[in-house]
Amino acid sequence: MENNSNNEKKKVVVAFSGGLDTSFTVMYLAKEKGYEVYAACANTGGFSEEQLKTNEENAYKLGAKEYVTIDVMKEYYEKSLKYMIYGNVLRNGTYPVSVSSERIFQGIAIARYAKEVGADAIAHGSTGAGNDQVRFDMTFLVMAPEMEIITLTRDMTLTRQYEIDYLNKHGFKADFAKLKYSYNVGIWGTSICGGEILDSAQGLPESAYLKKVEKKGSEQLRITFKKGEIHAVNGKVYRDRIKAIQAVEVIGAAYGIGRDMHVGDTIVGIKGRVGFEAAAPVLIIGAHRFLEKYTLSKWQQYWKDQVANWYGMFLHESQYLEPVMRDIEAMLAKSQRNVNGTVILELRPQSFSTIGVESKDDLVKTKFGEYGETQKGWTADDAKGFIKVTSTPLRVYYSNHKDEL
Repeated sequence: MENNSNNEKKKVVVAFSGGLDTSFTVMYLAKEKGYEVYAACANTGGFSEEQLKTNEENAYKLGAKEYVTIDVMKEYYEKSLKYMIYGNVLRNGTYPVSVSSERIFQGIAIARYAKEVGADAIAHGSTGAGNDQVRFDMTFLVMAPEMEIITLTRDMTLTRQYEIDYLNKHGFKADFAKLKYSYNVGIWGTSICGGEILDSAQGLPESAYLKKVEKKGSEQLRITFKKGEIHAVNGKVYRDRIKAIQAVEVIGAAYGIGRDMHVGDTIVGIKGRVGFEAAAPVLIIGAHRFLEKYTLSKWQQYWKDQVANWYGMFLHESQYLEPVMRDIEAMLAKSQRNVNGTVILELRPQSFSTIGVESKDDLVKTKFGEYGETQKGWTADDAKGFIKVTSTPLRVYYSNHKDEL
């Protein structure tokens, strides 16, 4: 590798998770390619303080000149999570686009940092078989087109054993034993790959989940929304929405709520299967959707569902930077002006049900009548006329096609 004209080493920023692939990447680029390596860990809620400290220590042991943790949680909430809640986004009606949506914001944060340090290249540890290579590469190509993208694991077709042997040979000892399951943890859920998931006929055993069922019986959970955003949990107001999400997660995870299996199409074209546990997203979206049934008109719900489906799809497909996403977000935000109130949920082991709502914007409460009971906004003759006019297209059709009746 040639040095710059001023004889300084080229700079590379490695998207560093602390796992095997990114650990190998840091050491290999520093030792074999002579790069000045900057290791950057973009945290979207998947790392504990202890893990981040270990990441920093290991990055320097691997040869990094600089290590930085970039806290992306607030930006991730404000620019994506908020809209996923507004839209009740569940991919294929199941998966809350958990870790996959976080990758975009990790990529944006890494690209921004790379520009700050004047990097010549950005590296990540994705393989050539999954979605993350697309999410990282596309984000870097758009945000830092002048920088080279380095992907050793993909380009060198590296095996785990090769990487482990290389690290051990150069004095870096760490436990990178192949586990039955691999996990991606974030603020919006944990994905689980490997093991029984590779067999379409099997489900995951209890041992596969990181959070265990600790509670029996049932309890009520009250989630309050203000203009569609989570505002309070069991009466406690949270100005920090991330902390509100974490509070719901603690309560719901103790019942094992939010576990499921998602099957869908990957960006690269093959179908993929992933297990997940996401108590907070499932409960929050379930409560939010229920509140909207009371506070939105029929057509607000219908059209919001259409654009929200596209929003979730585009997030998954690495199209977050597509300009139409800002237009969809504007529509989703506007739709939430009357989504106010508290939703009461009943929690049980591995399930929950919606009980009711308390809202000043409740459209069920109306002076025009009570469904199935009494009408106050029209007369019996009005009803008969309405029904007759509504039936006109059908009566016209079947008057000409009696044979079809």
